[in-house]
Amino acid sequence: MNFQIQNSNSNDTDEIFRLYKIATDFQKTRFTSHWPEFDRELIETEILENRQWKIVAEGKIACVWATTFNDPQIWEERNGDPAVYIHRIATNPDFRGQNLVGKIVEWAKIYAIEKQKQYIRMDTVGYNLGLINYYTRCGFDFLGLLKLKNTGELPAHYENATVSLFEIEVKL
Repeated sequence: MNFQIQNSNSNDTDEIFRLYKIATDFQKTRFTSHWPEFDRELIETEILENRQWKIVAEGKIACVWATTFNDPQIWEERNGDPAVYIHRIATNPDFRGQNLVGKIVEWAKIYAIEKQKQYIRMDTVGYNLGLINYYTRCGFDFLGLLKLKNTGELPAHYENATVSLFEIEVKL
């Protein structure tokens, strides 16, 4: 199967929200913490700023995620490091089991080098051993847990949360 990574565009917004709903519904069956309904303006801004991404296969969106170069509420003092932060990976159920996170990691390594970033970082809410093992198999180092202190500007699922932190160091 041929997978292509592209920036999302405004025509993808409804599909992005459909994939977020599927992911949130799945989270509700497994975890106490789950994604809230995201603000449409947030996604539209990410699209306009070329920070919302998609993997396309067979003419369909297989996976979506967002990036940023700044994440101070979660990464605190480490936010000063040159890093690309990955958020909200949501996979189309038709493409589960295709190692899409692995494809994102390979893309992110190149993207980080192009943007002169030394780290690829990601977080998940809570301590989920299955997810920790999966992300480490995809190449991330598990850095441990962090109790968030300043969550006022973050989505609701981060309130009073402890997050698992992940990082890949990129050789520039």
